Amino acid sequence: MQSQKQFKRRFSFEFFPPKTPEGQTKLQGVRDELARRKPDFFSVTYGAGGSTQERTINTVLNFQDQGIATAPHLSCVGSTKQTITELLDLYKENGVSRIVALRGDLPSGMGGDAGELKYANELVSFIREHSGDYFNLEVAAYPEFHPQAASAEADLINFKKKVDAGANSAITQYFFNADSYFYFIDRVEAMGINIPIVPGIMPITNYSNLVRFSDMCGAEVPRWIKKQLEAYGDDSDSIAKFGEEVVTRMCEKLIDAGVPGIHFYTMNQSVPTLKIWDNLGLSDKEKITF
Repeated sequence: MQSQKQFKRRFSFEFFPPKTPEGQTKLQGVRDELARRKPDFFSVTYGAGGSTQERTINTVLNFQDQGIATAPHLSCVGSTKQTITELLDLYKENGVSRIVALRGDLPSGMGGDAGELKYANELVSFIREHSGDYFNLEVAAYPEFHPQAASAEADLINFKKKVDAGANSAITQYFFNADSYFYFIDRVEAMGINIPIVPGIMPITNYSNLVRFSDMCGAEVPRWIKKQLEAYGDDSDSIAKFGEEVVTRMCEKLIDAGVPGIHFYTMNQSVPTLKIWDNLGLSDKEKITF
């Protein structure tokens, strides 16, 4: 963990592009509320195969127009170099300076056409070839390893490829065991990797949704957390209170260890994230010493 303590800390919030006018209105309120906490940036996700491309672009540009630094997710699977080039040019014209560069997934029914760029490291290399050092490039990191990785070692090698291709920093998949993050950092430090690796944090608000989503993305929900959430049944207040306590304690442990910031997966909700934020005293983040 020693290398992570050298980096300037940062805090960010992630959203997904809403599908409906009602969702857009709700997100504007959530955005405004979280913007008052003065995060370093927001990020906006990108659907499988670029399936939310237009909504992602509209959300990002709307945020930028409001003077809020925003990092669009950009995935390469199922896309073309021309499409990616057009997006890079559009974002640059609108003052976007940070991109979350991902491999992404093919949407169901798309078959095996992975596109011209098949892996995130290829996307990072392509962006560097096209735009030089203009963009700050974030990539994904998996403390509990990518669910499709052939092995733990192969996943670490893939991460190094993204860094070697020109990634500036990384955001992790969410986790509920801080030791998985610490071990991951130790492993990548031993490989000579020296970039900020910011833990991604998911508030716990709904048991069934959490388990389903975690199964898909390879994040482990520890048995003791599952059992306690199961015991609450449909008692949403108890689930939210328990989730707040568990995630806050883990974040305290991470901050005490010197992480270079925190990235919150908000799921387009402000209250669960803000409860953790306030518990950690992050509104006074300039006073926090890591």
